[in-house]
Amino acid sequence: MVQLARPSVQSLLIQTQADGRPIATASGFLVQSRFGPLLITNRHVLTGRDQNTQQVFAPNGDTPTEVIIIHNRKDAVGQWLARVEPLYDGPVKRWFEHPVLGAKMDVAALRLTALNDVETYPFDLADPGTDMLLGPGDAVSVVGFPFGQTAGGNMLPVWATAFLASEPVQNFADLPIQLVDCRTLAGQSGAPVIAYRSSGDVAMNDGGVARFDGPVLRFLGVYGGRVTAAADLGVVWKAAALKELVDAL
Repeated sequence: MVQLARPSVQSLLIQTQADGRPIATASGFLVQSRFGPLLITNRHVLTGRDQNTQQVFAPNGDTPTEVIIIHNRKDAVGQWLARVEPLYDGPVKRWFEHPVLGAKMDVAALRLTALNDVETYPFDLADPGTDMLLGPGDAVSVVGFPFGQTAGGNMLPVWATAFLASEPVQNFADLPIQLVDCRTLAGQSGAPVIAYRSSGDVAMNDGGVARFDGPVLRFLGVYGGRVTAAADLGVVWKAAALKELVDAL
């Protein structure tokens, strides 16, 4: 049996296209909701536009009409299959945004319909994981697909190491954003950001230290790209804000 770290099957490669014409690759992952599994990625991935300037990314002016999701195959760990999801019902977008922040929050949740033969490994927003102590300088991982590249096994993601660059209890730019210091690339937008420890002693938020014999993790949020193209500072949309989005559906 193939043994993989769970986040390696939770992060999914996605590709946007316009009526079958490829536009870009990105990253995403699933969460559970009252409507079933939702794909989570960045809003700018699905709009095909810069979140701030609204400029279209594609040189030919195409914007996405559908997204291809490379899912895990049911009952076959280490195998994948592609499923296409439309982004619009006529002129109406199919994805959901934050109930208060709306387009200001660069995160979108897409309800899935093509799940035949698919195995889902959703993150549980009600239980983000081990309550480990995290602060500026601590290592976390952005688990995604830079330039659409995989880390072997056909569709396994790349684990990019990042370091928390702001206090977790504070928000950046008056938005639910945590900063990270990480050399990230195009294609990692929409990736899950996690704190992952393989085993051993882990400092906890209650002031104690817990010893674990196996892997533990904490889901932190959604990677949204760099603050500017020239900086290694990236934004992570916090898990609590994502939960607000999903709970509001």
